Amino acid sequence: MFENYSGATRVIPIVGDPIAQVKSPLGVTAALRARGADAIVVPAHVHAADLPAFFALAERMPNVDGIIVTVPHKFDAATLCAALTPAAASIGAANVVRRGEGGRWFGHMCDGDGYVAGLRRLGCEPRGRRALLVGAGGAGSAIAHALVDAGVARLALHDADAARREALAAKLRTYGAIQPEVGSTDPRGFDLVINATPMGMREGDPLPVQADLLEPGTFAGCVVTKPAVPPWIEAARARGLATMTGAGMFEAVAARLVEFYLEK
Repeated sequence: MFENYSGATRVIPIVGDPIAQVKSPLGVTAALRARGADAIVVPAHVHAADLPAFFALAERMPNVDGIIVTVPHKFDAATLCAALTPAAASIGAANVVRRGEGGRWFGHMCDGDGYVAGLRRLGCEPRGRRALLVGAGGAGSAIAHALVDAGVARLALHDADAARREALAAKLRTYGAIQPEVGSTDPRGFDLVINATPMGMREGDPLPVQADLLEPGTFAGCVVTKPAVPPWIEAARARGLATMTGAGMFEAVAARLVEFYLEK
């Protein structure tokens, strides 16, 4: 993979705290090089207090073309960009930046459109669907904006933290044509139900919705990557429904990171 690695190779750090757990450097590097880009993704362990200095230094390094951002820096990264895509600006977070006008950082949040790409890859077209999204945190916010961009007919939000749910709803009201509704754990009336919470990672976690009320033809999605098939997805499959696990999201988001970098 790296036989042509040289001093001319472009560098894309991926920043996080911690960073040892990330799998992106190898996979995203391989995807970039498969598309003809002489670039390499390298891990960078950066503490929150040092993030502004890191962004400023990387901006002054001509061979650094972008930065991938992971936990816990996505919201802080948005404040360090000179410009943002409309979705990233509304969410207030960025997970990838590239050089924009004047060489300054231009940021995007592609967790959501990566998720939508994953749905489409599995034959689930969100346009016209009635969507119930559980979770209004970082991942949920990105997915909600992407569902609006994709043209869902309805979007209901449910989160145990009502204030967080309402904060996301307020952003969406000014972002797109959809007026978000207040959702619940009852999935009836929806044909796209997505869990964007950590529920399912720990043994004994409750299901995000009442799986016994899922209706035929509903597509069930999840952001949890471990276990590979969380209980929520198992329950949906037991009812004969099509599903996407967190791994499907991870693969699609990685592909979208590459697309964003190459769009320049």
